[in-house]
Amino acid sequence: MRCYYDFHIHSALSPCASNDMTPNNIVNMAHLKGLNAIAITDHNSTKNVRAAVKVGDKLDIIVIAGMETETAEEVHIISLFPTIELAEKAEEVIRQHLPQIKNKEKIFGEQLIIDENDNIVGKEEQMLITATSLSVNDVFSLVKACGGVAIPAHIDRDSYSILSNLGFIPNDLSISTVEISKKIIDVSEYLKNIQKYSVIRNSDAHYLGDISEKINYIEITDNSTQEILQKFI
Repeated sequence: MRCYYDFHIHSALSPCASNDMTPNNIVNMAHLKGLNAIAITDHNSTKNVRAAVKVGDKLDIIVIAGMETETAEEVHIISLFPTIELAEKAEEVIRQHLPQIKNKEKIFGEQLIIDENDNIVGKEEQMLITATSLSVNDVFSLVKACGGVAIPAHIDRDSYSILSNLGFIPNDLSISTVEISKKIIDVSEYLKNIQKYSVIRNSDAHYLGDISEKINYIEITDNSTQEILQKFI
């Protein structure tokens, strides 16, 4: 069966995302667009994942617990986990490696924690949109130890990507899949660098309208988180 997806979506917890990116708004927009599975991938945090999973269960949409981690090299890595608990375990480690800086809402935006009814239940005070002290290798090791898969994000970009910041994809990383931005129509110019990897196209949505249309899909036999993650191992 075809599973239409978008595995890179930011909620209102990410300061750079719209406050309209609530669990209900995200999941319902994905439902309207005909997606079968999505992932909530806020910057260095999973605090809005549980709420989105509860909403997804009502609409029969798989919501994968995810995160977008910024490494010490300022490379963005998408992490997808088989359970919320394992994602939160990884987040505990990541928080220990974030600089102790308070978020400046007027500059970076609010970091809203929202429940399954779209009620604001808190704000994250620690600035999330910053680099951790973990290297790319450290992040891959952490994600693997927590049962997840790590995917280099938007490798086509001039900043915050593994190709722009490292200049290459290290052979010692257990990478099977890389992400190319949906705005790139012709991926041929990148293929020489990623010939041995699978490619996924996500939205990196910060606004509701940016969530992917029913275009990108993977072939699976069982519509489950475990089956989906097997595609990226």
